[in-house]
Amino acid sequence: MATLDINGKVVDVEAAPDTPLLWVLRDHLGMTGTKFGCGMALCGACTVHIDGTPTRSCITPLAALAGKKITTIEGVSGKVAQAVQAAWDHIDVPQCGYCQSGQVLAATALLTSNPKPSDADIDVAMSGNLCRCGTYQRIRAAIHDAAKSLEA
Repeated sequence: MATLDINGKVVDVEAAPDTPLLWVLRDHLGMTGTKFGCGMALCGACTVHIDGTPTRSCITPLAALAGKKITTIEGVSGKVAQAVQAAWDHIDVPQCGYCQSGQVLAATALLTSNPKPSDADIDVAMSGNLCRCGTYQRIRAAIHDAAKSLEA
């Protein structure tokens, strides 16, 4: 039995210590906002925040999460997250939407640590979060849009 802090709620999970967090979220807790993409931490669809840092949940074992705060797309909140989500809507970023939970969590972490990112900063922070629809220009525009709204 493992005790996890997910989205500000403490939950007990019965799973093997080597079970990836992605499967704990999806299969054990029914939290399907975090997506399975590649299973090798290459695509970013499974991105969650662990202690505020974007982390690939598909390769993060349950055993590594004791005492950590986990935030999923279902629980991301606050001024920065709201600005990112509003910009995503304003710029019409999603097409198929499959990668969007990972993209939103990566963008939220970026703007939390760097409220005025350059294009190069955005490229670095978002690299590894793949979009099969190719909405990269809109993702970048939405991040700039969110940054501007946070300045106001």
